[in-house]
Amino acid sequence: MNWEQLLSTIRTGQEEKKEINHDRTQFQRDYDRLIFSSPFRRLQDKTQVFPLPGSVFVHNRLTHSLEVASVGRSLGNNISSKLLQAGLGNPDLVAEIGSVVAAACLAHDLGNPPFGHSGEEAIGHYFTNGEGLQFKNELTTSQWTDITRFEGNANALRMLTHAFKGRRKGGFAMTYTTIASILKYPYESGIGMKKFGYFQSEKAIFEHIAQSLGLKLMDEEKGIYARHPLVYLVEAADDICYQVMDIEDAHKLKILSYEETYQLLTAFFDKETEAHEFVKIQEIFKEVTDKNEQMAFLRAKVIGKLVNQCTDIFWNKHEAILEGTFRKGLIDHLTGTELEAMETCKTTAYKRIYKHPSVVEIEIAGYRILGTLLEEFIKAVTNPDDFYSKMLLPFIPEQFATNEDTPLYEKIQSVLDFISGMTDVYALDLYKKISGIGLK
Repeated sequence: MNWEQLLSTIRTGQEEKKEINHDRTQFQRDYDRLIFSSPFRRLQDKTQVFPLPGSVFVHNRLTHSLEVASVGRSLGNNISSKLLQAGLGNPDLVAEIGSVVAAACLAHDLGNPPFGHSGEEAIGHYFTNGEGLQFKNELTTSQWTDITRFEGNANALRMLTHAFKGRRKGGFAMTYTTIASILKYPYESGIGMKKFGYFQSEKAIFEHIAQSLGLKLMDEEKGIYARHPLVYLVEAADDICYQVMDIEDAHKLKILSYEETYQLLTAFFDKETEAHEFVKIQEIFKEVTDKNEQMAFLRAKVIGKLVNQCTDIFWNKHEAILEGTFRKGLIDHLTGTELEAMETCKTTAYKRIYKHPSVVEIEIAGYRILGTLLEEFIKAVTNPDDFYSKMLLPFIPEQFATNEDTPLYEKIQSVLDFISGMTDVYALDLYKKISGIGLK
């Protein structure tokens, strides 16, 4: 793969249009287009980890995505500088890598359903263990795998590129490079991998973008492509933010004590080789006495260090990344103090945060809510003449509407499009309405 081809300003659905000069660059326009979009705004009411909202305001999907974009921009700017110094790629486009990564970071969670990963699990369970099992023999193997292993990453690609009813061709009409930068799993669902990058409905657009950007085909039989190099920066920004920010949120919610949080965050610095960092920390703490602000300062220092570490890893492995032979994420290649500290954070998060009652309760509720919504609306679109179906169908927005001749796979997708785009609060409200909860 080469940077000349990997950076492209061609947009989905606008391939034949002549590029117009704007005050903003094409990649900056991608960023702005996402910021002002309705699906992005709805992230403010989607759970990140903790229930929304509480007496203490913690992260939701929107604030998480904004922070990931900030970290991603820093990573992208660092790599941009190195590529420019090395004379690789079109300098005008290389200079914009920070904007590309930031835009991709904004989009990376757009396809996630309400209630986080429990929402994905609820969708899969309905089709494998619920009434949705009846459709198995009416779909192809690949289509069945798409819906039984519903994947937020694949749904993000669909949301960005699909021309929903009444909407323009090409979906968000994003540049090929920005879209490719969110494709963590550049292959389809039916090849045996745990996660995947696109549904069958988006296979053609995925392959077109991959081939246009020169993504390396690693396995022709299975259709596995190498990741676009910028995916590693988007993924690293996401990994850095959710690992470190979850620790800070847990401190604010008093799930982790001040002492525990201090130890977790300062563990990223070696007490001998980086003794000067501990001196600086203590100097700041003399001035900043608010405990939450102290943790915010430590969090910022940790993120800054991890950004520099991931930049070095990317650049040192640059050749392998372009060859498609680089394995795992940048964070997985940390060493020494940083690796040990990151592993400790992961273990603590799993045991103390993700298993906390407040987190599990919202996952249980989300599982029940989405399961019910799926059951009712799948029935409605597959039996539109039923009396109850006629009452439910008006709830589905026009852009997701189907008709009697619509293939079954597309009918199911229309419901998944509708439900996956809901906020947590809207899903709960609709669940109450169709369940008769709260009626007097």
